Amino acid sequence: MRLLAFDTSTDQMFIAVQHDAALWQWQGAGGPQASTLLIPKIQEGLAAVGLAMSALDAIVFGQGPGSFTGLRTACSVAQGLALGADVPVLPVDSLLAVAHSAHQAHGCTQVLAVLDARMGEVYHAPYHWDGVHWQRTAALGLSAPAAVQLPPGYTLAGNAQAVYADLLPQAAQVAALPTALALLQLAPALLVAGQAVAPEEAMPTYIRDKVAQTTAERAALAAARSAAAAAAPQP
Repeated sequence: MRLLAFDTSTDQMFIAVQHDAALWQWQGAGGPQASTLLIPKIQEGLAAVGLAMSALDAIVFGQGPGSFTGLRTACSVAQGLALGADVPVLPVDSLLAVAHSAHQAHGCTQVLAVLDARMGEVYHAPYHWDGVHWQRTAALGLSAPAAVQLPPGYTLAGNAQAVYADLLPQAAQVAALPTALALLQLAPALLVAGQAVAPEEAMPTYIRDKVAQTTAERAALAAARSAAAAAAPQP
């Protein structure tokens, strides 16, 4: 397949481009750097595998939960690029990507994915791999680390352990992040399941409410969307 994937839901930014057998990957600091580096690195990756934006089967992005600004940046860039190139968008649960990363690296088939949500809280959700597909076995959650319940037989995977090691369940734990490679590997089944959407329908997943963006956030994200649209060739 021909796919572009990226996730900026954590303090790490992941980008990957797949052009049939060719694969390009990049990882770097996220946060404030995401709005500056995301589009140039996407263009670098497409050039590295000889792929035009308009030739993509889909643009895949981690829709969260995660950093508010990171999610808005990813969604805005995905929408802008997809609108300019006339390709669909595939939003993917970032916690599912954590579970898949843990599965690929450690063979985990029952995963409680946990990401640092800051403000003394964590995002979490349990996933089960049946050998073919992932199933989320409970709703996405946001809670204090000490309130997280690890189902029997599940492995806790994510980045929250580095911050809340003494508060999270002390059973099996592995480090894992929502990588762009995980998004690429999840994408084919999700596309077959019809989960791709038109660019204007792509939305981030928020769990913690935030009433309004700051003026700086609005300006940065408007600029990111405009730059993304300008970077994509017109069909």
